[in-house]
Amino acid sequence: MLKILHLSDIHMGSGFSHGRINPITGLNTRLEDFVDTLSVCIDRALADPVDLVIFGGDAFPDATPPPYVQEAFAGQFRRLVDAEIPTVLLVGNHDQHSQGQGGASLNIYRTLGVPGFVVGDRLMTHHIQTRNGKVQVITLPWLTRSTLMTRQETEGLALAEVNQLLTERLQVVIEGEIRRLDPNVPTVLLAHLMADNATLGAERYLAVGKGFTLPLSLLTRPCFDYVALGHVHRHQNLNKSNDPPVIYPGSIERVDFSEEKEDKGYVMIELEKGNVHWEFCPLPVRTFCTIEVDVSKADDPQAAILKAIAKHDIQDAVVRLIYKLRSEQMDVIDSASLHTALSPAHTYTIQAELVSQLARPRIPELNASSSIDPMEALKTYLQNREDLKDISASMLEAAQQLLAVDS
Repeated sequence: MLKILHLSDIHMGSGFSHGRINPITGLNTRLEDFVDTLSVCIDRALADPVDLVIFGGDAFPDATPPPYVQEAFAGQFRRLVDAEIPTVLLVGNHDQHSQGQGGASLNIYRTLGVPGFVVGDRLMTHHIQTRNGKVQVITLPWLTRSTLMTRQETEGLALAEVNQLLTERLQVVIEGEIRRLDPNVPTVLLAHLMADNATLGAERYLAVGKGFTLPLSLLTRPCFDYVALGHVHRHQNLNKSNDPPVIYPGSIERVDFSEEKEDKGYVMIELEKGNVHWEFCPLPVRTFCTIEVDVSKADDPQAAILKAIAKHDIQDAVVRLIYKLRSEQMDVIDSASLHTALSPAHTYTIQAELVSQLARPRIPELNASSSIDPMEALKTYLQNREDLKDISASMLEAAQQLLAVDS
């Protein structure tokens, strides 16, 4: 049995707005979080040890990361080189440079001839010899419409028609790779794509380039023993029959609050021809916590906000506090005490939202069928408006004067 570690969507260099500068290292603490989490994955690969590491794409937020971010990424994967563990780095949409083809951020590993490293920037089959036997890995990087078809071919077609033609064209190309496979060697399809039944996460906001959705039927071919996917940040198995497993391991760290409730991790695989076992391995990542409270009807809005904060364990978490209040309550909010209450968090943001006073529930006594004296109606209305208490007497006096003039 071959042991394989499958991880994806590292996005190293993301989420700096949720971190702070470490005064000792001079680095953003969120970069340090991503490095530490990747280190846990590499630790596992070395401890088992695995026979192969496959990465499903999106190493960085874009194809030209700062040198210190590239160095942090390379420093972890260098450990696999030292351990002589073959590694396949697939090109995702964030790895592709807008100029030309391929992954500008990952091709350096091929250019430098890093031992045991394969960069998957095109659809092809890689025959890899591991310490425990051979494996075939078909790499399918992120594809755009322009990769498979010219503008003239798609002109005048509806989007659904274009996607159908793209799928048919890709199916032909994949079929060509399948026919060249050795039927006696275990096969992994490593692809960075959007499958048609995947549940989305933050990647819907992060995606760059115009990709297209592929049907699950294109991936569940009997010649594939395991389908390793990247791009979607939420871990999921798309093929419930598990024949073959079609797995998104998800991203290894939370990119933003849209992933607040998602588990993060990687997948460990035991593989031989015709037989596979996989396991999702959760990672200990930093907690994201949203505290949302409506104090617009509270007698003591400050106390209500502090009570809401106290209900959550915010120690070392990335926190956002969102509280709703009326405009006249703003003066009673003590911002300093809110900052003190949130100080155990790793970082935090505070967002106040004003509740509109324009739409209010009707007062039963003032319904259209009631015949009520205008002054009595105004008195009833003012009695139900706490925010007008200070000026209600003046309003009543002004109303009496107006009625007197009108009569």
